[in-house]
Amino acid sequence: MTTTNPIHVISPKPSVGHDVTYVDSFWFKYILSSLSASVAETVTYPLDLTKTRLQIQGERAKIAESGLKHTPYRGMVATMLGIIREEGFTNLWKGLSPAIYRHLVYSGIRMATYEYMRDNVLQKKSDGSFPLWKSALGGMTAGAVGQFCANPTDLIKVQMQMEGRRRLEGKPPRVKGVIEAASQILREGGVRGLWKGWAPNVQRGALVNLGDLTTYDTAKHFFLSHTSLKDGHLVHIMSSVCAGFVGATMATPADVIKSRIMNQPTDSKGRGLTYKSSIECLMATIRNEGAFALYKGFIPTWIRMAPWSLTFWLSYEQIRNLAGTASF
Repeated sequence: MTTTNPIHVISPKPSVGHDVTYVDSFWFKYILSSLSASVAETVTYPLDLTKTRLQIQGERAKIAESGLKHTPYRGMVATMLGIIREEGFTNLWKGLSPAIYRHLVYSGIRMATYEYMRDNVLQKKSDGSFPLWKSALGGMTAGAVGQFCANPTDLIKVQMQMEGRRRLEGKPPRVKGVIEAASQILREGGVRGLWKGWAPNVQRGALVNLGDLTTYDTAKHFFLSHTSLKDGHLVHIMSSVCAGFVGATMATPADVIKSRIMNQPTDSKGRGLTYKSSIECLMATIRNEGAFALYKGFIPTWIRMAPWSLTFWLSYEQIRNLAGTASF
């Protein structure tokens, strides 16, 4: 009698990416990008505070009405040193908490949304390339959606950043913390008040991500496909530097308008008392201060976005690699 040995079929061991499907999920990438953004925000926050002060101090009418005795700061370094001297070193991180909360919403949504659109809606070409127009559309859409959702935290952050300035002007503080700031906004303008300035904010979010996400994705693919460089730290650094510069160039005008609209007083219905719309704020800024006022704070914006972009993208790529998901 002939006996045959049973045949055991051994299935190949699945790779990490297929075995642990959560690493490619929307929510996993949301968490990774939020953590990376929180690290980058903490490191570069003093530059964001300085930028906001520079952008708002140019409103000459407000400065005249406030009875300010001393000359407003001029330039990034003078403004930062003035904050340290008159308000204290730790006040360079004034408003950091809502900034972190903002990125838990904003960065998580924008990054996860962009990747979802790139991989499932707009889709790459068969060779892995992603056309510029698709990248631009995906970046602007993801930025706009993320910024709209995060508008309440951005509003609280801007108001808290200006509290030190109000104290120097002899004005009573508006808020002392995140909870109080949110409560005051709700009390004065209702839920609608949490989205004050959402239009220029969303415009800024779209422009920032057109510069950041689109530039990083396009530059990285260019370096990998047109040079002998491998997908590593050098490519990530070069791509993030490009993204930071383009993002700052495109976002600064909208950032100026956003900061001024968010910092203005409102009526009982949450409507602005100084500017009725972002267009009115834009025209008033150009008329009273000149077109170059739209780039007030560009240097600190760029200096901040460059290390922010570098810190974020290096952290994000490294965390993705450790988690077992594919490179961005």
